[in-house]
Amino acid sequence: MGGTTYTYSSSSSGGGVLGLLFGGVMWLIWMAVMVVMIVSWWKIFVKAGKPGWAAIVPLLNTLELLDIAGKPWWYLLLMMIPIVNIVMLFLISINVAQAFGKSSGFGIGLAILPFILYPMLAFGKDQYQRPADWPPMWLNF
Repeated sequence: MGGTTYTYSSSSSGGGVLGLLFGGVMWLIWMAVMVVMIVSWWKIFVKAGKPGWAAIVPLLNTLELLDIAGKPWWYLLLMMIPIVNIVMLFLISINVAQAFGKSSGFGIGLAILPFILYPMLAFGKDQYQRPADWPPMWLNF
């Protein structure tokens, strides 16, 4: 009575190497996108008369972007609420685009493809124009 013997080999290292290589390439792409976004925000902040270094400070960069968009600081609180944050992203992006003389469609593009359209805004010839009604009367304490 002979039994069937099965042997399994777990010495396949090819998948690990490919995974490491793919992960490394993805990390490099992600880092390149982050550098492009930081440089773009820096230039946009400078165009708007804000300190460029604010682009690398968490929360401060969002507050500066809100000011460029002509929105109050408490929008930052709204951006922390799930689902509401998506709506806020689109509203702020549209207002940033309009502050630079761009259309609402460009603003929607800023929300969807920021790594393409923020550099276009930063390195283009568009000039910042402070929203006429900013700050609103009710915000002046």
